[in-house]
Amino acid sequence: MLHRSTSTSTQPTLFSTLRLIASRRHRRGQHASHSPFTAGTALVGCALALSVTAGALTIGATAGASATDAPAQAAASASPATGAKRDATITPLKTPTPVDDGKPVIDTLPVVTSGPVTGGTTVTLSGANLSVVASVSIGGQPAPVLSATDETVTVAAPAAARYSEGTVPITVLDTTGTAVPLDVTPATTLADLNVKGSAAPALTFSYTPDEHITAQTNYMLTYWSSYNWQNYMSIDGADCANFASQGLIARGWTMDADWWYAADGQTSPSWISSTALYTYLGAHPERATYLGGDRTNVKVGDIAQFDWDDSGDLDHTTTVTRVDHTADGVKVYVAGHTKDSDYWDVDEAIATGGGTVQFWGIKNQV
Repeated sequence: MLHRSTSTSTQPTLFSTLRLIASRRHRRGQHASHSPFTAGTALVGCALALSVTAGALTIGATAGASATDAPAQAAASASPATGAKRDATITPLKTPTPVDDGKPVIDTLPVVTSGPVTGGTTVTLSGANLSVVASVSIGGQPAPVLSATDETVTVAAPAAARYSEGTVPITVLDTTGTAVPLDVTPATTLADLNVKGSAAPALTFSYTPDEHITAQTNYMLTYWSSYNWQNYMSIDGADCANFASQGLIARGWTMDADWWYAADGQTSPSWISSTALYTYLGAHPERATYLGGDRTNVKVGDIAQFDWDDSGDLDHTTTVTRVDHTADGVKVYVAGHTKDSDYWDVDEAIATGGGTVQFWGIKNQV
């Protein structure tokens, strides 16, 4: 009587062979164009019928059959007349040398992909031949290049267009003005290849709220009608600059010799006077940028000052709490004391009181 051996075959299974081939090619840095699952590969429905005919691998297998079944199946399918025996033949793949055509490519998605709308986040792009990168833009805004080598390009994210939140594209151009492609690591397993509905990877950056501006505006909207008596004094009929200064402290500013508030209620002139605050901001470009009457770059958290009689002496100070870009122009709304308000329309304020308004672009204190 013939007894069938119960020993376990040591021959590699079809899937383990393919995974091993793909894994080796991946470790050697080959791109998708050199994937073993390209020319000559057929994946038919749920029944797997593979025929890799690129001169390296020939496999015939019936769906559901393992590598250990191959000899028996080959014998069963042989011609009775000849008694010929067919065995699955596996020939090792020859790994081609990776090709570098000298063109720049980004082959890895950046680790840091988000930052505040005010900009400044450092983003590093990795790949090959990146020393020829000429420019990078994020959301259509130029991103200053901090460093560039063949392997990496590091940029500083600019402020978001109109300081708007959301996800925007990153565009990288070489010296010819051609977009540098994104070519991430190719799939290395059959499971990866069969994933359907997966979104194609893309270079993007997500703009998020700035925590400093959020803290400042939250303070203004909390105390515009119920004053913070516990921490600050108020000036009856002239508390506007005092309240705006409190908001700047909430934003993260620290006091200095020219702008301060003491526990006993004593203050510097720049803390409580609109004109003195105007002078202080002008003397500290590291803290503020003068925008004049141009609203194009005004953002939430900036300072708006009014001159009701066009005398040159500033009469009222507020903090911007909302900015709308409309077909009719930029609408700005402010919060403040004395004229207690949370969202006071600047145009309404000018129409009511006359005079002019000018803005200061406020910066986070480094």
